[in-house]
Amino acid sequence: MDKSHHLPAALREFINRNFLFGAEHSFNDDDSLVENGIIDSIGVMELVEHIESRYGIEVGDDELVPENLDSVSRLARFISAKRAKRDSGARAASG
Repeated sequence: MDKSHHLPAALREFINRNFLFGAEHSFNDDDSLVENGIIDSIGVMELVEHIESRYGIEVGDDELVPENLDSVSRLARFISAKRAKRDSGARAASG
């Protein structure tokens, strides 16, 4: 299985463990994390810190927008795009 399929599951696990504390809370990958009360603005910053350290990417201030961070699906797309850009830059620098 492609690693990209594991990313949403890993993000859901982190969100469940750190923001829902294992409580039963049903949400879909496309549901807004903020609008559904799953995370707040402080939670967004904790989430950013996690994805930066876990996935080896940097999130710029201009990237701290709902389009990138407000659902599991958006997070997975954002992380995948940042990693692809990082990896292609590393290949270009070494080639």
